[in-house]
Amino acid sequence: MQINKDWTAMGSLNLRKYFLPKNLKKDIPSSIVVFLVALPLCLGIALASGAPLFSGLLTGIIGGIVVGSLSGSQLSVAGPAAGLTVIVLNAITGLGSFETFLLAVALAGIIQIILGIIKAGTVANYFPSAVIEGMLAAIGIILIMKQLPHAIGYDADFEGDERFVQANQSNTFSMLVSSLGRVSAGAIIISTVSLAIMIYWPKVKKLALVPAPLLVVLSGVILSQLFSGSEDFALKARQLVNIPVVNDVQGLFGLFKSPNFAAIGSKEVWITAVTIAIVASLETLLSLEAADKIDPIKRISPTNRELVAQGVGNVVSGLLGGLPMTAVIVRSSANVNAGARTKMSTIIHGCLLLLSFLFIPMVINYIPLSCLAAILLVTGYKLARISLFKHMWHNGLNQFIPFVVTIVAVILTDLLIGVGIGMLVGIFYILRTNLRNPYFYHVKGSDDNKEISIRLAEEVSFLNKAAIQVTLTSMPAGSNVIIDGTNSRYIDPDVLEIIQNFKHNAYTKGIIVQLVGIRDKYDVPRLKELMYNPK
Repeated sequence: MQINKDWTAMGSLNLRKYFLPKNLKKDIPSSIVVFLVALPLCLGIALASGAPLFSGLLTGIIGGIVVGSLSGSQLSVAGPAAGLTVIVLNAITGLGSFETFLLAVALAGIIQIILGIIKAGTVANYFPSAVIEGMLAAIGIILIMKQLPHAIGYDADFEGDERFVQANQSNTFSMLVSSLGRVSAGAIIISTVSLAIMIYWPKVKKLALVPAPLLVVLSGVILSQLFSGSEDFALKARQLVNIPVVNDVQGLFGLFKSPNFAAIGSKEVWITAVTIAIVASLETLLSLEAADKIDPIKRISPTNRELVAQGVGNVVSGLLGGLPMTAVIVRSSANVNAGARTKMSTIIHGCLLLLSFLFIPMVINYIPLSCLAAILLVTGYKLARISLFKHMWHNGLNQFIPFVVTIVAVILTDLLIGVGIGMLVGIFYILRTNLRNPYFYHVKGSDDNKEISIRLAEEVSFLNKAAIQVTLTSMPAGSNVIIDGTNSRYIDPDVLEIIQNFKHNAYTKGIIVQLVGIRDKYDVPRLKELMYNPK
């Protein structure tokens, strides 16, 4: 009975934090930002996937409300992903109908739930930090390149496309050049004003109570309406948000689709389901790791729980007529940069998507894409800031080279292929370092288990990351933890980051952390030093 009472008390405390005024003060404005970013992306990805526009919007709603409620991540945001557009387009065509495709989406969700139950999410612990940083920087650069055409008023590519080679066989660079010859004066004015608001408005503390992105949208709508009577400045329909408009309840229910369960025995359906489950799970784990990395509080999200949450979301999406979803880096990074503190931001953004579709679709359709592009341009700059490149350079070539390779590969291919190439380069440097690291670490606890001494080995490599992560995460609340690196000649940057993040966040569990003999940076030992100067 006492155990049950304890769990109930812990559960009520966990729920209470989502409704604390200090958190809601951050989460509500950030949810508006994510809503404004997600809305055109949901519609654009549905259009590129050959699916009804409503299916993209429905996926964003489910990703926000259902996945957001079940997820253990406080900052990650789920929705339709650009990385799945080719798979979805080919699947809808190959399976013969959208309803049969929906069955594959639901089955993919069940597979993801199973992957979470068998703890397949632990693979996320083995993503090198340099590769994740490179992926984030690449997404930032892609955002800038993809949103510039929208900012100046023209883009034939759909919103949310992250691939280098686009659907019309042009590429990102050629599209930028092409858009320069088809500019819109009205769009340029709106995007310029929007950028000025995004940059300067938050710097005035008294004015910062009103979220800059909300002001951007309001000013964009006002300017768009002022320009509507001018031939030179008026925006065209394709330069505005285009959300489906429903006139009655019957029309609303007519938008939902049900899976074709008669195709359950089709081999092609199962192949599609497995493909979606694997690709969606990998993208989700990468996005989750990225969101944790830019989390100011340095919280660690449970990867296996995330797979289960995503799986439930995909099952619901498949049953109602949506698209497959993943945790999405663009939405998640916009959420973090907007100042979100808990997953209430994600849930509220899903509610806003639903309410906007039901009650104010005509108002939403007045929003210019150029003002939304300004929000994403600022988000892209924050992800690919110059200071990040300097930081990775100072970490050494074994971090900088995988970082740069990942950036170039993601920009010139797509997310998964680019990260795969970065992983190969990162693994090369990891193995190169691990050749000099035959040792591990030891944990020593006192009798009352209140003082725990962790004595690191002479060499601590990236391959020790997962075990150290698990050990630090399992430290009992209220304990005194001493991490001793006196004898360590080398500690991998990823392990150092875990230790620093643990120290930064330990106070939330009442843990006191002492670091002994641990430096801020370690140079990779040379083979000659190890051969002639053994400890």
